[in-house]
Amino acid sequence: MTNRRALGCLLEIVETVALTLILFWVIQSFVAQPFQVRQFSMQDTIEDGQFVLVDRLTPRFDTYHRGDIIVFTPPDNAETLHTEPFIKRVIGVAGDTIEIRDGEVLVNGTLLDEPYLFSVDGTAQPTEVDSDESTWTIGPGQLFVMGDHRGRSSDSRAFGPIDVSSVIGRAWLRYWPLDAFQVLPTDSHPELSSPLPGASAVPSTRPSAKPVPKPTRTPKP
Repeated sequence: MTNRRALGCLLEIVETVALTLILFWVIQSFVAQPFQVRQFSMQDTIEDGQFVLVDRLTPRFDTYHRGDIIVFTPPDNAETLHTEPFIKRVIGVAGDTIEIRDGEVLVNGTLLDEPYLFSVDGTAQPTEVDSDESTWTIGPGQLFVMGDHRGRSSDSRAFGPIDVSSVIGRAWLRYWPLDAFQVLPTDSHPELSSPLPGASAVPSTRPSAKPVPKPTRTPKP
């Protein structure tokens, strides 16, 4: 009788561990996944070594938008010696034309307001290109991504638009260390809501980084 009880307890433990592992796998694969940032490309929004929670569920029902921070598998032509995922911000979506001119970013001919850019003494860092290519048209199923720290980011300026299929999910929560806990702010870019593609560009005047609240969009639970 004692052996049967011991065997029953053992089976219950095994079942509990198995169910826990299955549940953990399901959550990480389809709902949310923790991710440690090991890059400097998203300063000051996300620092090297911080942990974020990646939403893998809502992108199945809602497309990615400009301003989203995403984690993705880098393309084969990315300058990297490993396959560790990249984390960048979505700048352009399918149908957009992205142009970098005089250190600034234009989307469909409209100057992009980027208060999240890494800044020095309150002045936003310029966006430079290292190649002759400075204009990209984003095709179906593609995204144009860049880091918030443009001087330390290998992104679509180097390897071009990425495929949506390579995206792991949308980073929405910075949870560790605890003093950095915050729902990650995204920018809806209202300046792009009115102009049509091909509209004339706004006069180029780089705005300073603004310490004001930004519109945020939190993924659906």
